[in-house]
Amino acid sequence: MSERGAILFARYAYPPNELGYCGPADSSALLRPADSDGIERGARQFDGAWCYLEFLAETAGIDDPLDERVVEAYWIGNDLLDLTDPVALLARMRDRFRGQQGGTWRAAADRAVAHHSFQVFDVYPWAELLRASGNPTALSVLDRCRIRTGVVRSVSGETARVECRPLTWTGTALTPGPPREESVRWSTGGRSLIAGPAPGDLVALHWDWVCDVLTTTQAARVESIEAGRLAAPESVPATG
Repeated sequence: MSERGAILFARYAYPPNELGYCGPADSSALLRPADSDGIERGARQFDGAWCYLEFLAETAGIDDPLDERVVEAYWIGNDLLDLTDPVALLARMRDRFRGQQGGTWRAAADRAVAHHSFQVFDVYPWAELLRASGNPTALSVLDRCRIRTGVVRSVSGETARVECRPLTWTGTALTPGPPREESVRWSTGGRSLIAGPAPGDLVALHWDWVCDVLTTTQAARVESIEAGRLAAPESVPATG
């Protein structure tokens, strides 16, 4: 198992796990970088993410679902995504997510991708709820659950002020809104999976956490893949 891949997974998976949305009951297990075996045990309890990681690894002929390249493909995006077959991915998902309600993924044979943005905008039911009712909670969840990019403006202790573009709902489409600053965490109780961010850093955010410092190429991949999801009309379907 790749220790670097395990830590990378934990960086992005800890925020929703801390909130109790997915993964093991003990979220603090993901904040122990020296215990990569413990992180792997926790990762296997993320039913959604682990399905994609296994699929990406198998498609690329990689033995380890926590290989750093596999983990990066799921959370950020890289060339491993180009190797995957949408039809094969959906077949895997129909088996793993049998009985799960909501979402538009079952009709996504031409656009399924083993990336977190697909899980957020197509598998979860929030996009359907937003289109049906304009529900502000749905908009907030979609905005926070996606991996979004931002620029660090200042750092104070275990928090940072980051400028990013929140999602807005026009009544017919999700689009990135004007830039704004928000306060996010990069550490808790002295424990973190990244070095302290610095003003000017380009970072990835998940819920209210800084997950990683990105290269410009990585940030462009996150933004490009998300743009493709938002441009697909089926991702936010019209009501019947």
